[in-house]
Amino acid sequence: MSKVKHIVIIGAGLVGSMHAIYLARRGYQVSVFEQLPDIRKEVIPAGRSINLALANRGIDALDRLGLMDQVKPLLISMQGRMLHNEHGELKFQSYGQKPEEVIYSVSRAGLVSLLRDAAEATGKVAFQFKTECVDIDFDHNHCQLRSKLDDSTQTVAFDYLIGADGGGSQVRESMKGLHETEFTADILDHSYKELTVPAGADDDFQMEKEALHIWPRNDFMLIGLPNPDATFTVTLFMPNDGPISFASVNDKASLHQLFDEQFADVKPLIPDLEHDYFNNPTGYLGTIRCNDWHYKNVVLSGDAAHAIVPFHGQGMNAGFEDCVAMEKALDQFNDDWDLAMPAFVESRMANSNAIADMALENYVEMRSSVNDPKFHLKKAIAFELEKRLPEYFIPRYSMVMFHLIPYATAFARGKIQFKILDSLVEGIDDIADVDFERAERLVKQKLPRL
Repeated sequence: MSKVKHIVIIGAGLVGSMHAIYLARRGYQVSVFEQLPDIRKEVIPAGRSINLALANRGIDALDRLGLMDQVKPLLISMQGRMLHNEHGELKFQSYGQKPEEVIYSVSRAGLVSLLRDAAEATGKVAFQFKTECVDIDFDHNHCQLRSKLDDSTQTVAFDYLIGADGGGSQVRESMKGLHETEFTADILDHSYKELTVPAGADDDFQMEKEALHIWPRNDFMLIGLPNPDATFTVTLFMPNDGPISFASVNDKASLHQLFDEQFADVKPLIPDLEHDYFNNPTGYLGTIRCNDWHYKNVVLSGDAAHAIVPFHGQGMNAGFEDCVAMEKALDQFNDDWDLAMPAFVESRMANSNAIADMALENYVEMRSSVNDPKFHLKKAIAFELEKRLPEYFIPRYSMVMFHLIPYATAFARGKIQFKILDSLVEGIDDIADVDFERAERLVKQKLPRL
């Protein structure tokens, strides 16, 4: 390893904490600064989702650190989507077609606490909470930090700095202030509100626990993810304005009307509906894209570089994949950060843009497309093609969730696959009517072998 000794990480969330473990294992001294309190010691007010979806990319990153055995008790497997129509009728849609093709609901607080414990256990990582970054001197390699407890400031020197401070990144703002990066923040005209389905009288789940529940209603939807304590975190996504929106559902009468008409089956399971709706914050949804993540001795990672909307369950997984990519770049260049940082950015930029686009597309799929019989027919055909031609055809969702195929590759192949599926369902309503000889011929003609 080179003589570099001190790495500063701004942000002690999931990505910052994981970076700290990887770097400590390489022998670096790591200082991590976080503006929020330490969730291991204090309850943080509601706002960010309390549970997340863990898939293969995130599992790979945790496996490389030897942490999956510790993570497993935090996980609940979700085999697929449980679709709820307006009449309360259920339809289960499997995510994949192999036993291992599941995703996992995981507690954000539990996972970040585990990562922080693992980082501290290396003896090379120090966390400082309630401390925000207010300025970075890129020429002299130091940053100014301010305590949120007493407003005191400190200046900390670094050899290299990683900005893992989320969608509202101060590190990214500092880079932008020097015109060293430009970024776009595309805020969706939909927002979200979190509600809770508590455990039942017997302390058990009140709905099927091994599923991600979706109430798709075309322009809005409700989703529910299971938690280890037998509760569900239920999230309402709606437009900001319009006939059914956060602007129109603004009193108890309109709230009850919405749930009576659209979500009647789950309404009795949310006893604190009024309290949750009117007291929990309304969260915004946005996509951040940067034209560069790196300037001098500073590099961005995770949401600070590429925040995405949550509809593909890949925000955390993409951030964890950043940690692996940084590790690979340091391996490749023998800890020469000046070479490793641009290589890291190069390896992630196109992939991050691809998953951002796929996440936006998946919102339309979740709230609307899943109501279309043709959508289910195409999914069935895709599964059959995967069985017949596994070296050529893997459904795009599976490429993203159950493989380590680069996001950009999954996105590009997915476009071709969608065109093939569109042509195969023309004029038919049943998989028995599919001409699979033609289908196989099309796949081999248009898709290179994986």
